[in-house]
Amino acid sequence: MKHILNKNDVEINIKKALKILKNGDLVIFPTETVYGLGGNATNGNAIKKIYRIKNRPINNPLICHFKNIENIEKNFFLNDIAYKLAKKFWPGPLTLVLEKKDSSTISTKLSNQQKFVGCRIPNHPIALKLLSGIPFPIAAPSANISTKLSSTKINHLSKKLKDNIFVLDGGKSFYGLESTVINASNNNPKILRLGSITLEDIKKIIPNIVLKNYKTFSNLSPGQQIIHYSPNLPIRINVNSVLKGEGLLNFGTNNLKSEIIELNLSPTENLEEAGNNFYDYLHILDNSQCNGIAVAPVPNHNLGKTINDRLIRASTINSN
Repeated sequence: MKHILNKNDVEINIKKALKILKNGDLVIFPTETVYGLGGNATNGNAIKKIYRIKNRPINNPLICHFKNIENIEKNFFLNDIAYKLAKKFWPGPLTLVLEKKDSSTISTKLSNQQKFVGCRIPNHPIALKLLSGIPFPIAAPSANISTKLSSTKINHLSKKLKDNIFVLDGGKSFYGLESTVINASNNNPKILRLGSITLEDIKKIIPNIVLKNYKTFSNLSPGQQIIHYSPNLPIRINVNSVLKGEGLLNFGTNNLKSEIIELNLSPTENLEEAGNNFYDYLHILDNSQCNGIAVAPVPNHNLGKTINDRLIRASTINSN
């Protein structure tokens, strides 16, 4: 059943959210990727609140959300590579790590005192309305407790967040996977985090771009912890059989079966469909009666690379 939102309720709640943000407090809001936990990016106390409620390590930077590229240009230096990527993918699920200007009022607390910050322009009507109603960008990591599953619906949110933070409901996220993060601050661009825009699509614009090694930590981008995006239940990936008591996160057609619960990311092997279902299905399995989650192999190309990156970071055992 399609999620239907009352337009009047949305407008009323956006006004509430704007007031909350202006007062230095936090809101949970939808983006096209996953739900974000946002605060005033120029307010150091608001940034502290984000880190505190998420239990997030201070060296894990926050992404800054802007309403347009002009506002980014006021705060950051953009080179030819950044402009090429921005022209193609903004607004949308791309985060560019840029060098901050000395004149910028964006808090250094969101980037661990560094001058390099991840910036993006989201492509979601509610997120853009929020950004258009305030004179500052919004710092917003994913709306989850640190290292846990991201949220693509409001019923994915943890009790801690729902009980303490005002929530704007925007229905299910369109992409279902986080933004792709690229360090575009120099002439040697590097993908720091795989996301909703694929390596293959980026290479069409920047053929010489490289992908950061999975095990190499970068303090310029979120999502770099070895253990991250994890359900509460143990998870095994690339399985060829399902153990007793395990639920199954399947992909395509195969002989894998679970006696308890199984969900198929995409029976037709459509990676866009799989990405959209990914966190939703993991949340369902994590709250089921199974004692662990077995995951079928997912092809390692296009969005499959992003899904596999998340699965590797979420898993406790990498293969059967």
